Amino acid sequence: MGGLWEEYNVEDVASPQAWQKDRELVLRFYNDRRKQLINAQPNPGHYGLVELENHFDVQIITQNVDDLHERAGSKKVLHVHGELKKARSTKDPELIYDIEGWELKTGDTCEKGSQLRPHIVWFGEPVPEMEHAIGLTREAEIFVIIGTSLVVYPAASLLDFVPSRVPVYLIDPNDVIIPFYRKIELIKEKASTGVQVLTKMLLEKYHFTNRK
Repeated sequence: MGGLWEEYNVEDVASPQAWQKDRELVLRFYNDRRKQLINAQPNPGHYGLVELENHFDVQIITQNVDDLHERAGSKKVLHVHGELKKARSTKDPELIYDIEGWELKTGDTCEKGSQLRPHIVWFGEPVPEMEHAIGLTREAEIFVIIGTSLVVYPAASLLDFVPSRVPVYLIDPNDVIIPFYRKIELIKEKASTGVQVLTKMLLEKYHFTNRK
């Protein structure tokens, strides 16, 4: 409720079919998101994760396409659904460019002459960074889930790759259906306060040991 999709049908702005049907609408939708991002600021949850880097080796795997983690100061961020402030070639997906300002227009092309599109994983497209995310998950010694419903796949499947011995924490103010097969410690808070609670718990559990 109140999210990005309330004014739009997902199929109309965030799918390969939408790009073929109405490129201008898709470009306008993401241009509007970039304009919003210019004024957005990291919240205490973002900054709390940066503070955790003083004690732990923190790797963030995010479904968000904004750059708020980076702006807050997080050093290791993997975007599995792409990045709003980047564009990529429609001919060669390896050609990725930073967008200057907020606007991507028809006629903006890559070095091979093909139209640039938002560097976003649209519904129905493969998620290229999933293998990287799975690898990081398998190596985790602590796994924390923050503010996600655990229903958007394939990202939600990462929980299945967390080693059985590894403690899992979930920060979310809402009621989330937790898989019966996994023990998860729930912190029923918003990210802005929940990360503070998590930090206190971890520092007490690990006796303030610097793990960096």
